[in-house]
Amino acid sequence: MHATSLAALLLLSYSCAVLAAPAAGEDTGVGPPPTLAPGQAPPLPLAGPLAEPRSLNQVGLPTVLTKWVISPPSSRTPARAALGQKLFLDARLSANGTVACATCHNPARAFTDGRPTSIGIHGRVGQRNAPTVLNALYNKHQFWDGRVSTLEQQAAMPITNPFEMGSASVADAVSKIAADQDYQSRFMQAFGRGVNEQDMLSAIAAYEQTLVSFDSPYDHFIAGDASALSDSAKRGLELFNTKARCNKCHALSDNERHETLFMDNDFHNIGVGILRHHVAQSARQAEREVAQGNLPAIDTAAITSDLSILGRFLVTRKEKDIASFKTPGLRNVVVTAPYFHDGSMQTLWDVMDHYNKGDGITDPWLDKDMQPLALSESEIDDVVAFLASLTSPQYKKVGDEEYARQLAISKTSRPQRDTARAFGPKPTQPKPPPL
Repeated sequence: MHATSLAALLLLSYSCAVLAAPAAGEDTGVGPPPTLAPGQAPPLPLAGPLAEPRSLNQVGLPTVLTKWVISPPSSRTPARAALGQKLFLDARLSANGTVACATCHNPARAFTDGRPTSIGIHGRVGQRNAPTVLNALYNKHQFWDGRVSTLEQQAAMPITNPFEMGSASVADAVSKIAADQDYQSRFMQAFGRGVNEQDMLSAIAAYEQTLVSFDSPYDHFIAGDASALSDSAKRGLELFNTKARCNKCHALSDNERHETLFMDNDFHNIGVGILRHHVAQSARQAEREVAQGNLPAIDTAAITSDLSILGRFLVTRKEKDIASFKTPGLRNVVVTAPYFHDGSMQTLWDVMDHYNKGDGITDPWLDKDMQPLALSESEIDDVVAFLASLTSPQYKKVGDEEYARQLAISKTSRPQRDTARAFGPKPTQPKPPPL
């Protein structure tokens, strides 16, 4: 099937799907997901059109970069991607058959889960917000702290994390599907050999490589359609690159005006959550208890303990990386609430209020680019309108509904807003305590 025909079919299927009334307790992708009983894992998302591989025929897709990151091209074949999609949705990879990759990366929510921090096997609540898998193929580092660099490595770690999928080992997960005749056939078709650990991870990675997401109103605007953005979003785009200073992290360089991925492939301490923890004490604890370079131990600490607040420091042991986390991309950001590595911000207005006041003034490791922005209320509205323009067509309906929901909340609840600080001078940053 031609790429354009596939894209049209997916959109048609999605349009039909969203017309159906949601069942009681069903996750619509708008607002917080349904609550869970203690000890209960989230329900498995249903396979559907939003889980299908995406066409490469999208306005704004970086063709050259995409070809470079999918290297060699033979790593992405339809058979491997289809196998990876099946594995991504299969709860048998978890210890008790209740949790799949899609549990935390729900296609209906732009491959996030809508929770502040993810809930895995036995209802165990982790320490970090589930980032989207969309466009993850372009990441130089995976996870909030960048502890691995490839999609294959990323696919392996949740399978064995005790708060996520809880399998004793990746090999144990493989053993649960090895006797399945459909899997045997699919592995043979995709890799020319039977079910095995490395090919399972490669298949999941091949599927995730197909999850490219562009073709937004912003992309059409940059391609020359001046009507693709509202006047408010156009003003927000200008603010994004100037007064709001968003491009300091969400662009490849400070001078980049036509962003593609909306990230800098770097790590920053933006003052989130640090005041709730004794960070210097946690750093000393990590140095004692978590051996540098021990990825399973780092993975466990990051998801299951308060050491999670250390962020990139858990990986590098460099003081400058304390409480620094990876810059996420911004595409489909309206759909991926709540925000930041700990899911502490409920709306994009909360996010903007956080940055507007230059939060984290008592954080001695705060990123140097954090400062009060003096954005007016109308300017904040414009930046959020621009962020909403980064929504891909598959998520337009959900994105519009979620934008309206957040807008309504912003009219009555703005817990992060501090106008006096937003329009005040940048405070003097304290010096770090000795570690």
